[in-house]
Amino acid sequence: MDASLNVIGTPLKPCSRRPLTGWFRDGCCNTDASDRGSHTVCARVTADFLEVLREQGNDLVTPAPQHGFPGLKPGDSWCVCAGSWYAAFQIGRACPVDLERTHAVALRTVPLEALMLHAEGGAEA
Repeated sequence: MDASLNVIGTPLKPCSRRPLTGWFRDGCCNTDASDRGSHTVCARVTADFLEVLREQGNDLVTPAPQHGFPGLKPGDSWCVCAGSWYAAFQIGRACPVDLERTHAVALRTVPLEALMLHAEGGAEA
C-alpha cells in the first residue's frame, strides 16, 4: 500500500465507513499498484456527478448486494477514481472533495488547484 498521506501532506483521514469505501474497503482512499483506477479522491457525491459517472459507464447508484454495495445517493462520501473526478471537473460537473481525505496519489492525475476549487471539509467517516 502506498504511504497514507493526503494531498496537503498530512496523514490521510477516513473518507466514509457508511457506506464503506476505498479500494481496500477500509474506509480510506488508500491505494497501491493494483488500483488501476486510482480510487483516491474523497468525493461528496452530487446527483449531477453520479450521472456523469453513469454516463461514463460507472453506475454507483444501483445497489449491488452481491458485492456488499448499497448504492450511493447525493451527499454520500466515496473514494472515486481520480481520472473520473478530473473528467467531470473539466466539463464543469465535479462534486466537492475533502482534501484531508484525498490520497496524495490523486495528484498524479488531478492538479491540486482543481481539487482546491472544490474543497470542503468535514466529510463524515
